[in-house]
Amino acid sequence: MAVALLLVGSCAVTTIDTGHVGVTTLFGRVTGERLSEGIHLINPLKAVAKLSVRTQEVKEVAEVPSSEGLLIGLETSLIYRLDASRATDVYQKLGTGYLEVIVIPNLRSVMRAVTAAHTASALYSEARESVAQRMLADLKVAVEPRGVIIENVLLRDIKLPATLKAAIEAKQQAEQDAQRMSFVLQKEKQEAERKRIEAQGISDFQRIVTAGISQPLLEWKGIEATMEIAKSANAKVVVVGNPKNGLPVIFSGQ
Repeated sequence: MAVALLLVGSCAVTTIDTGHVGVTTLFGRVTGERLSEGIHLINPLKAVAKLSVRTQEVKEVAEVPSSEGLLIGLETSLIYRLDASRATDVYQKLGTGYLEVIVIPNLRSVMRAVTAAHTASALYSEARESVAQRMLADLKVAVEPRGVIIENVLLRDIKLPATLKAAIEAKQQAEQDAQRMSFVLQKEKQEAERKRIEAQGISDFQRIVTAGISQPLLEWKGIEATMEIAKSANAKVVVVGNPKNGLPVIFSGQ
């Protein structure tokens, strides 16, 4: 019993919650021991600092300069997490407040450096995604060697001066109108080409048909028609001696 009591008294029980990692210290010195999730028996003289390794978000709102020197309101979201394998080193060199010590200052610096290389109009339109990707790359270089993994940078909102925003929107509207007019003109050209081809087809048809019609053919067709009418049982009046083509003129008796 004495031995059992001695063993129990020489150990302490600690629990590391899900999504956390434990870093032990002994008399203020980091031991280098890293505790994973679950229950652990440790030296009761050791203290345990619990650090989250879950993915987290920090939002930052700042006024940043453009390449023209204009101040732009920029809202960003930074997605990050602690590298579990570097937890001991982070705790020893940065402490539990590593977010305020290393992450946020670098985020603010990168925001200003990247936006200063672009015009305000580009930030508002086509360069938005490239700016976010550049911020992500620069933050990875600055922060990840210190034990914090940067997963993503999102630009939530860009606020331009009201006059500049109105000018950009007017320009974009003008470009859309020009594209729409170009489409209408192209459609009209295609319709005109279709009508020209149709008219050419009709003209060719008429030319071919006309070339195949002769005066003897017309007279022969007239004789055939006269013969068909003459064979009918209906009463009729026949006038012989048509001065134009010599065919009789037949009038119905009705």
